Amino acid sequence: MTNEALQNLISSWIPDLEFSEEESQFLNISVQPEHLHKLMSQLKSNSDTSFDYLYCLSGVDWQPELGVVYHLESTTHRHRIVVKVKTADRENPTFDSVCDIWRTAEFHEREVFDFFGIQFNNHPNLKRLFLTDEWEGFPLRKDYEDEINMVIK
Repeated sequence: MTNEALQNLISSWIPDLEFSEEESQFLNISVQPEHLHKLMSQLKSNSDTSFDYLYCLSGVDWQPELGVVYHLESTTHRHRIVVKVKTADRENPTFDSVCDIWRTAEFHEREVFDFFGIQFNNHPNLKRLFLTDEWEGFPLRKDYEDEINMVIK
């Protein structure tokens, strides 16, 4: 399925999606947080898309927004897309978890929580993965200040 055909199909499911191909070969979809879980569920379960493989889930600080970028592939149809979701709420960034759709998302979401502070609704075990429980702040945010580097300056 071409990117144009994918866009036509997916845009019929949920209003207010934004599409672009940017400088990549993949169709990029931006979705509002309240539609994220529905979109992702349909991307996997629809027989015309069958995005059965979540191969990358990354947190991003676009400053001022925080967000998550999902890379999906259909191993059946051999097409790929990128889904992006953002929030301007840096104090309580929250999105729905997709680990009920793709099990591999469970650890990816924990990593994003650990380094960016993004919460995932309905995650079965959202806790730090790499950093200690005592760690303060989120080191991959652009506004993070490292106390050690501040002392050296």
